[in-house]
Amino acid sequence: MNSIEKPGVMGIIPKRKRQKVAELCSSYSKHEVRFQDLIMFIVERKMGSSRRMFLMDLARKKGFRVDDVLSDSVTHIVTENNSWNEIWDWIQNQKLPNADKIKVLDISWFTDSMGAGKPVDIEERHRLQVQKACLLQSDLPSASPVATISQYACQRRTTLNNRNKIFTDALDILAENHEFNESVGPYVAFSRATSVLKSLPYAISSMTHLEGLPCLRDQTRAIIEEILEDGVCSKVESLLCDERYKARKLFTSVFGVGLKTADKWYGQGFRTLEEVKAAKDLKFTKMQKAGFLYYEDINSAVRKAEADAVGQIIEDIVHKCVPDAIMTLTGGFRRGKEIGHDVDFLITCLEEGKEEGLLHKAISKLDRQGLLLYFDIVEATLEKRELPSRKYDAMDHFQKCFLMLKLNKALVDNSVPSMSAVRLTTKGAEPEEKTKIKDWKAIRVDLVIVPAQQYAYALLGWSGSRQFARDLRRYTTREKKMILDNHGLYDEKKKVFLKAKTEEEIFAHLDLKYLEPWERNA
Repeated sequence: MNSIEKPGVMGIIPKRKRQKVAELCSSYSKHEVRFQDLIMFIVERKMGSSRRMFLMDLARKKGFRVDDVLSDSVTHIVTENNSWNEIWDWIQNQKLPNADKIKVLDISWFTDSMGAGKPVDIEERHRLQVQKACLLQSDLPSASPVATISQYACQRRTTLNNRNKIFTDALDILAENHEFNESVGPYVAFSRATSVLKSLPYAISSMTHLEGLPCLRDQTRAIIEEILEDGVCSKVESLLCDERYKARKLFTSVFGVGLKTADKWYGQGFRTLEEVKAAKDLKFTKMQKAGFLYYEDINSAVRKAEADAVGQIIEDIVHKCVPDAIMTLTGGFRRGKEIGHDVDFLITCLEEGKEEGLLHKAISKLDRQGLLLYFDIVEATLEKRELPSRKYDAMDHFQKCFLMLKLNKALVDNSVPSMSAVRLTTKGAEPEEKTKIKDWKAIRVDLVIVPAQQYAYALLGWSGSRQFARDLRRYTTREKKMILDNHGLYDEKKKVFLKAKTEEEIFAHLDLKYLEPWERNA
């Protein structure tokens, strides 16, 4: 959002040839105007002249009045793929006396109106969803219209440029603690509030900047107000010193340790990992043993270069098994992050059914090459085409493998020494036994095998973010009366599954603007 070029008049409406203007005027005169009180103007920018002319002609055939030039008489402005910032800045440049009365709408309103054959009522989803970016609320013209920010993350662009990190960091900690306590309501409330704040194109410096924002309850507003006044939140500061919270966070940082196990260890009096590992009466699962063994590596950040190196290793092996297999990096790295805690890949084959047995073959090859430190294969559990889950956080049923891969650091950083023997000597002493330098790092990897027909839905779900996926499913259920999960989209009215080969098609099924992966960091 911060890199948007502010268009002037010519940026929105480029010059046209006189012939095209004549054609438009001719088209305008052919059709009867049925809705006299509505005068529409369609913005050409990011749409193109040909598409704009087609839409103008379509609207006129339906009885709408569409002006080719923006004027004081225009009541509705229709735009496609433009942000609120771009359109409002442009309207301000026109110096129209009735700018605050013009309805600025997304192309979805136009589409719905054409389908109904008349102007439909303006709903929240028809309005541009981004608030004024570069001005503080106190700097906005008093007559400026208030842009609506959607309650759904799938209708907000959220990049990695978080201008309100001081607030979202505090809310994330509170949300995490409520998740530990299995307090679903407060957890969801704080998570949604955090998501809204991350999407804002401005930094909050006054409580007045919260006016009109969704999902900000009284408790959240009180926390923001305290941080504005004191720089910190007392509840967060207290929580960070809380013995139980610290133990839960520490224990669950071990691969294979969930909340129940963490609470069990805490109840037994353990407070550090050293105490847990030293306990003789505790039994660890295979996953937990690997988690302790490679704890330092697994809890250090995975860099994008490391993720790419891991991807190249696995892709080479996968292609040896199935040459035309497709593998895609998902998760935070697909959303533009430079660091993460693990690496997720989706694997599919263009020919349906060809992916069967692929995962076991690939794991065997990794093992034979000495790269496999740990693995756990979970077989697919969806035997037939069932309805998508209504749970917003439901796990999918794909075959998958959770593994730890041995990544040679030399593949990422050429300065790292090779696995050569090094003699340790002291002055006047004989050389001691040779000691090998550890020049590799354990990397957590998830491999997911997906049938081709479900690949677009799996890619959308596994790309995240978690809150984006939750809100997308919530929007689908509440606003579209459909059910969405990582396997498909089911239309409850038509009683059919909607096919999609790309994420763009899924967004289109839901009448949503397509958001690029890097705009889904909710």
